[in-house]
Amino acid sequence: MDIFFRILSYAKPFWKHLVASIVSTVFFTAMNGLSIYLTIPLLGTLFNEDNSEVIEKVSTSTSTSILPDWIINSVDAIKQNFQEYILSGTIDEILLNISILIIVTFIFKNIFSYISSYFIAYVEQGIIRNFRNDLYQHILKLPLSFFKNQKSGDIISRFTNDVGIIQQSITQVFLNVFQEPLTVLVFFGIAFSVSWKLTLFSLLIVPFSILIIASIGGLLRRMSYRLQQKLGSIVGILHETLAGMKIVKAFGMEEFEKNKFRTENQNLFRLIIKLIRVRNISSPATEIIAVMLGAAIIYFGGQLVLVEHEIKASEFMGFLFAIFQMMPSLKKMSQVNNKVQESIGAGIRIFEILDTEPSIVNVKNPKESGTFKNEIKFENVTFNYSDSEEKVLDAVSFTVKNGEIIALVGSSGAGKTTLADLIPRFYDPTSGKILMDGIDIKEIKVQDLRRQMGVVTQETVLFNETVYNNIAYGLPNTPIERVIEVAKIANAHEFIENMENGYNTVVGEKGTKISGGQRQRLSIARALLKNPPIMIFDEATSALDNESEVLVQEAIEHLMKERTTFVIAHRLSTIRNADKIIVMDKGKIVQLGKHEELLSDKNGIYKKLYELQFRSQ
Repeated sequence: MDIFFRILSYAKPFWKHLVASIVSTVFFTAMNGLSIYLTIPLLGTLFNEDNSEVIEKVSTSTSTSILPDWIINSVDAIKQNFQEYILSGTIDEILLNISILIIVTFIFKNIFSYISSYFIAYVEQGIIRNFRNDLYQHILKLPLSFFKNQKSGDIISRFTNDVGIIQQSITQVFLNVFQEPLTVLVFFGIAFSVSWKLTLFSLLIVPFSILIIASIGGLLRRMSYRLQQKLGSIVGILHETLAGMKIVKAFGMEEFEKNKFRTENQNLFRLIIKLIRVRNISSPATEIIAVMLGAAIIYFGGQLVLVEHEIKASEFMGFLFAIFQMMPSLKKMSQVNNKVQESIGAGIRIFEILDTEPSIVNVKNPKESGTFKNEIKFENVTFNYSDSEEKVLDAVSFTVKNGEIIALVGSSGAGKTTLADLIPRFYDPTSGKILMDGIDIKEIKVQDLRRQMGVVTQETVLFNETVYNNIAYGLPNTPIERVIEVAKIANAHEFIENMENGYNTVVGEKGTKISGGQRQRLSIARALLKNPPIMIFDEATSALDNESEVLVQEAIEHLMKERTTFVIAHRLSTIRNADKIIVMDKGKIVQLGKHEELLSDKNGIYKKLYELQFRSQ
């Protein structure tokens, strides 16, 4: 239950609304009980029963009760005063009094029901809003290593399906935990005021209901957790298919993907049916027990009316109304535990994310870091992912002076991208240090560190926004003139002007409405606008055609001016003018120097890579 109490802790900011709802619920249940209690004098009047005789007999019957006298006297006094007030006057006056009271009671009952529902809905939606906010904010804090091991579809499922389960549970809990017990209490009081014997007899249903609820609850929690995992898998398959639709169609894999989805969907269907079967069994089981008990009450109560004459027919009918009004409330209360257990299963998945501590964090007292001026230094930097012992980088050491262009070269898997990712602290070294102007970058505030860097990757990331918003990302209220200026430098202005709405054109999700070269030039314009002293290019031209590469390469050269630049090179022709070329193999630096120096080493890896790339020329 610790998980559920954590979920309920989100209600604290809304305690005023919760109190207002509870107060409204109290008045609602009181009006609801009064509307039923009014049936007793109404039936007594219609049956032409003597009210004074009823009061006398009830008083006599309760005098033999095992309850304390003060309780018995209080109940009798309330009953007598109420009935004397209602049942005074002629038959017409009594019927008029009862009719008016019934109308007033139902009006106030529905008013308080509306008020209670409104405030509960406010609390519920506020909790869900804060849940989503916390989840989203926490995800933004998590390092890239977290997303490396998580399916995006599963994360989306936790935002949608799991939060939806919790929303349903909160509705059930707040409505039923407050309203239904109060309803049961009110009708129990009405029933008790009629006959304590019948009331105690009717309580036989409670232990049976508790036994059913307890046996089903644990099973529901486990099944709900499995269900949310399966939903995450479904969303993951859908997300992967949509993202890779071109490849699916190109390889003719529609039938394969269809069968994979159908299999997972069928497994989800079976699990849902099992969950429904278990969830719904408690309600009919409780109702069957309640009906059996109701039949026994009718028999036992009939004896009190017809044989022992302890209560009158109108009071027995009022007692039955009260008892059967309790039944739906008891039925809903039995379902609360089911919803609680389901919410716990969903809560476990949500708190798995919220409890994941970010590994890339600021130190307690970060050092002040101005604009990068002197050098970046790697000192015996070693790195391996937490789920693997294999070293991606092994004791890497080198120094980069301000304004230098550093090219990282090597075969796939050599560690080039990982090395570049360590500079803006997308990951932290397993051992060793990276120093910027003599300060360990771990001691610099993460936001200050990344503010000094721009990154352009092979897979360009654009948002489903306008061209202007994509270029000015992170720099709101930038004058359009400045955006146009950097777009011209990035060789992007011409094609932007030819678009339907120019800089106000929406580029689509991931920039799907424009070509790869155009996306890359927008990415470069974005980096130019940020104007960072350090730039990182991760194979920025490797996926482009020759014409686009020329335009993008020109834009990159503009961006590299007077900046410290790290270039992960796919085409070696683009790095001939680099100040240093670092050749990597299996996580180690095996060569370091200028283009001509490295080519002169006939046995070096760089010469082999160069000849392999240009042997057909």
